Amino acid sequence: MPPNVQNPTFDASYRNMKIQEIISVLEKWAAPSLQESYDNSGLITGNNQQECTGTLICLDSTEAVVQEAIQKGCNLIIAHHPIVFSGLKRLTGATYIERTIILAIQNNIAIYAIHTNLDNIHTGVSMEMANRLGLSNLQILQPKKGLLHKLITFVPEAYSAKVSQALFEAGAGNIGNYDECSFQTAGTGTFRANESANPFSGQIGIRNNEAEIRLEVIVPTWQQNAVLQALKSSHPYEEVAYDWISLENSLQSTGSGMMGEFQEPINTLELLKRIKEVFGGVVRYTTINKETIKRVALCGGSGSFLLKDAIRSGAELFLSADFKYHQFFDSEDKIIIADIGHFESEQFTMELIHRYLNQNISNFAGCLTTISTNPIHYL
Repeated sequence: MPPNVQNPTFDASYRNMKIQEIISVLEKWAAPSLQESYDNSGLITGNNQQECTGTLICLDSTEAVVQEAIQKGCNLIIAHHPIVFSGLKRLTGATYIERTIILAIQNNIAIYAIHTNLDNIHTGVSMEMANRLGLSNLQILQPKKGLLHKLITFVPEAYSAKVSQALFEAGAGNIGNYDECSFQTAGTGTFRANESANPFSGQIGIRNNEAEIRLEVIVPTWQQNAVLQALKSSHPYEEVAYDWISLENSLQSTGSGMMGEFQEPINTLELLKRIKEVFGGVVRYTTINKETIKRVALCGGSGSFLLKDAIRSGAELFLSADFKYHQFFDSEDKIIIADIGHFESEQFTMELIHRYLNQNISNFAGCLTTISTNPIHYL
């Protein structure tokens, strides 16, 4: 059973928060655009403009969890797994999914899922697993591509500092462990204003030569709208010239799985015992072909698709879940697979979400479900 956080005692500042305000805090952390194409993260039921009377955090929003939310006076459930993955054609109560949705709607409870978008951030599910094991030097195992764009714009020299600062504050210019990164080149821009224009400089009908700075910054997909708004509001021209260029560069802070190291090698069998102690359940593993382990790859939930990445990374053990029988053979003695079960690998996600909200919302007082939603039992 997951550890419980005391039932909330709400003060005015938290009570007056709308559900959408809490969602916005979560989505600044794990943008919805980072979820996989098959996923259904986001608000599944409920009115996001309601005031939040209480927040219940869980791994799976089952009927029992919704009943618990009713009993505790919580009208917002934050779940890791979406209760609905694909479209529902009817709501008759024939399945546990339909019954859960009906119960939530009847009691005016919002269900919000933060799933693969939380899996795909550096401070997400896999990092929580790594921290529990004591790994350091953490890196994303399979960084995502197609999430970066280059913004190129042209600014009068006197305004380059102002525009640059506005773009940085909106989220542009972050590369790895560096921020406020840009490239600037001096040049000359030309334009001619027609009779309907209100030019910043120059005269109507006469071509103007303006000393400008070509300003280039990197922007992730989920920051594009905010950065573009910042550009237009800080730029002195009424017609702002800019280009978006999509990049194939990998975003090293975003992607699937995690890779880390122990400070000193650990005996392999002792490590497997530690894994069982930390995560519980049953550890299924392949042949122990290394006496000690220093480099570990891991992924919360179903991570078998990352096995080749784990081998390429030089990891000696891959910790994840949901491996099928024949997939264990795919290790080919190049790596030790340790399968701990889906629920077990993600069980600490509830505490991760609670901790983040507690750090980013003043007087936040949500609670963790006291119900174990693991559908698998062990003898």
